[in-house]
Amino acid sequence: MNLFRHRIETRYRRRCLIAIVASVIIAPQMGCRAIVKFGESRQSVAARRLSRQGLKAARQGDWKVAETLYSEALDVSSNNDAAHRGLAETLWQRGLTEDAVKHLRQAVQLSAGDPKHLQRLGRMYLEMGRVEEAARQCEIALQSDREWAAAWALWGDLEAAQNRHDSALAAYHRALSLQPDYPYVQLQAAEIYHQQGRQDRLLATLDRYHPSQAASTSQMDGRLAIGRADLLRGLAMRDLGRHEEATQYLIAAAQKNPADVTARLQLAASAISSGQTSSAQAWLAQAMQIDPEAVAASGWVRSGIATEMPTGLESDAITMTLTDEMIERSRIAIAPNGEEKR
Repeated sequence: MNLFRHRIETRYRRRCLIAIVASVIIAPQMGCRAIVKFGESRQSVAARRLSRQGLKAARQGDWKVAETLYSEALDVSSNNDAAHRGLAETLWQRGLTEDAVKHLRQAVQLSAGDPKHLQRLGRMYLEMGRVEEAARQCEIALQSDREWAAAWALWGDLEAAQNRHDSALAAYHRALSLQPDYPYVQLQAAEIYHQQGRQDRLLATLDRYHPSQAASTSQMDGRLAIGRADLLRGLAMRDLGRHEEATQYLIAAAQKNPADVTARLQLAASAISSGQTSSAQAWLAQAMQIDPEAVAASGWVRSGIATEMPTGLESDAITMTLTDEMIERSRIAIAPNGEEKR
């Protein structure tokens, strides 16, 4: 009996000794891991704070400050996907497209395929002309979230870039079903309707167009061309035989985008078709002052009207007089759907 009890006590002491030795060996390791984890946590918090500051600077248009803050965030923690995304945007603004793509790809990897990063990467690829790579990113984004309008907008742009207009319209319609007031998509769909000569559909699409809802153009989309909606409306009205409304819309487009000669050339064409040669000459004079190369590329300089244009101070006087007159005309209410008067 005593021998049995002795054996039990010996085994108990041996187990206790093993437990003590194990705790002595393992405890320091656990402590080191806890310390490392705590250090990593502090770094992550600091990186997130710098990323938020960078985002604020970017939204204010201070891209240089934003780039500095995002870079500092990555110095603190290179595993911050938001910092990689933000730095990609600042590099993109500077025209460093390859570097921007590199950081955005890193953001995709670190976020385990965040669809927002994927969609933005696809947009960058598309703007770089790398359509197949853009499509691959967009497909993955749609697999993750098929109820996101911006992903369908990108898919529509990809289809349009490959001249698959019906497929592009289907994608734009899907985007609008998810987000009815989506100015970028409305304008893109209207562009296709213009190319297809479907003027009624173009006007119906732009009836809900309110660019003020996209005052700060989303990085998810392409750029909204200023005055483009008025230009498309004007061309549609002209094709439908509504010439007065067409002229007013084209004037509005010219006023909203004074650096673009397209509306002025269209106004010159309308003036010629109605026999108003002097008005056509004046519109061409304005266009020549703004962008002579664009006018030359359009073929106007080879026309008989262009050779009769006044030059020098006489041209300036006619242009200024005509502009004042047209500003007054553009204040007339031009839309039957109740838009504000200009």
